Amino acid sequence: MIDSLGLFAFAALAAVFAGISKGGFGSGAAFASSALLAIVLPPAQALGLMLPLLMLIDVATLRPYWRKWSVADARVLLIGAVPGVALGAGLFTVANDDVLRLLIGAVSLGFVAWQLWPRRGRPRKAMPEWVGFVAGAVGGFTSFVSHAGGPPVAVYLLSRGVSKTAYQATTVLIFWVINIAKAVPYAFLGVFTLQTLWADVLLAPFALLGAWIGVKAHFAIPDRVFFGLTYLLLTLTGSKLIWDALS
Repeated sequence: MIDSLGLFAFAALAAVFAGISKGGFGSGAAFASSALLAIVLPPAQALGLMLPLLMLIDVATLRPYWRKWSVADARVLLIGAVPGVALGAGLFTVANDDVLRLLIGAVSLGFVAWQLWPRRGRPRKAMPEWVGFVAGAVGGFTSFVSHAGGPPVAVYLLSRGVSKTAYQATTVLIFWVINIAKAVPYAFLGVFTLQTLWADVLLAPFALLGAWIGVKAHFAIPDRVFFGLTYLLLTLTGSKLIWDALS
């Protein structure tokens, strides 16, 4: 699967980026790594390659944020995520590579559009719990098909007025559980292979390096700098995936 030095270097950079995002910036942009890999690999392979690395990063970043999460908000979102993961698994059984490319590309551009939409006039009051269930379901679905569950979870958590660290800790907890839930259907659907798992062994140090950098960067680098670069990357990558899917 990763049969050249150039492809390995590309995958290593994607693993580092995923670690930085999940370790320090709320997990929302970590799926950019999957979008990048989907340009050079079949989408299912890209998703299968990234999931074990994301799970490793989850474990590595749990300790720094342990018990700093919002238990009530995490509970609501996780209950909603279960049917979302199941729906994503159902779609995966009938979707071909171009459908997956289109989904990943659309989610990438949608993420950027939501982040850049003017904030003025948005309601500031906390969203009710039923919205959390919906956000969790959408997050579970988009996480399954593209590792992009961050935006709907972020919408709900940010409306609840949690602190920066509580927000980060809650997303780490939520996606640790969601990624575990995704692993079983991924295995049954053949998304994991011996090739992807061997590649994950080789890429694991890069994912852990990214997680370490992300935890440090959480307290040192403004979010605006990191996400500015991420939005540009996702715009280019999402556009390329949609073009490939339609052409």
